Amino acid sequence: MDSTTVAVTSSLSPISSESNCTTLYAHRDHAKVLMPLFYCIVFVVGLFGNCLALHVIRPNLKKMNSTTLYSLNLVISDILFTLSLPARITYYALGFHWPLGELLCKISGFVFYINTYAGVNFMTCLSIDRFIAVVLPLRFARLRKVSNVRYICAGVWLLVLAQTLPLLSMNMTHQEHDNYTTCMEYPNFEKVDHIATILIGAVFIGYIIPVVTILLCYSVLCSKLHLTAKTNHLTDRFGRSRKAIGVICCVSLVFVVCFSPYHIDILQYMIRKLVSNPDCADLTVFQKSLHVTVCVMNLNSCLDPFIYFFACKGYKRKVLKLLKLHVSMSFSSAVRTSPEGSSKDFIDGNKIQLNGSTTGPPSDRATERRVNRHE
Repeated sequence: MDSTTVAVTSSLSPISSESNCTTLYAHRDHAKVLMPLFYCIVFVVGLFGNCLALHVIRPNLKKMNSTTLYSLNLVISDILFTLSLPARITYYALGFHWPLGELLCKISGFVFYINTYAGVNFMTCLSIDRFIAVVLPLRFARLRKVSNVRYICAGVWLLVLAQTLPLLSMNMTHQEHDNYTTCMEYPNFEKVDHIATILIGAVFIGYIIPVVTILLCYSVLCSKLHLTAKTNHLTDRFGRSRKAIGVICCVSLVFVVCFSPYHIDILQYMIRKLVSNPDCADLTVFQKSLHVTVCVMNLNSCLDPFIYFFACKGYKRKVLKLLKLHVSMSFSSAVRTSPEGSSKDFIDGNKIQLNGSTTGPPSDRATERRVNRHE
């Protein structure tokens, strides 16, 4: 949940649902200016950038492959996420006041979280897809067939739906002592039995497993690319492996930086909740930190288009065409990413062959064959 409000009797007393902690929204005056401004930027940049990515992917739907399908679902997830932001912008601009009622609060929270974690899961699917394409192209090739990937994508949406659906059974609004009605705040879930255990499990499933999977897959890919650059002089000469490794590191860094603070924040507070009773001061610090870490997490949908620009030749061409910038695109071939790819699809097995050969112009392949004969 993106913030927290719980009633306690004093700043030194244990937290209980009937008590009153009046310091939780002491930062309201600053937040009602800064948070709407931040989310307006995320909304505009994220919506424009991801719609442009959808425009790049759309022409390639006729030659659908696993990468295109995962990328399409990821972009759709990002777009749906940005479309859920106006309601949150209004909520923050009113100083954490929700005037639209319980039902719309539930719908807003449901859409907000289902698309956040759909994005996480499709990033994980793309990392596994790249891992299979490069490291295990024959053994698990059936997992990359479009017919099977459709079922995987449907399974991802069903999994995220199952994880998020319980929100609809909970009260998500709460009338505060100052007549403000909060929406989608942590204390509204305090009455749920074993809430700390539930949230720790949610962090494990929704963050720890995906981030470990992504980092492992991309670490192996980097190692494979590095070895390929050493054994394949042509690849090393063109710097393709170095560029691809740079994009891998950038994507991994963005993912870790955006999603880690929020989930670590939730995890540490829930563990403390299991072993002790946090007081009002602790809760106030936690609530403020959640507002900040949720902003950082949501920045991911805004940063993705920038990674697309540097990693995807087709995306870069579309952006420059829209902006009417007549610049040379000769350097864009340095990163061999398919035009239908995304920020997580920077190594297409059809573009960079890691089994001893590198695709390129006929003259390059002839040169490589001559070098191999001499070796």
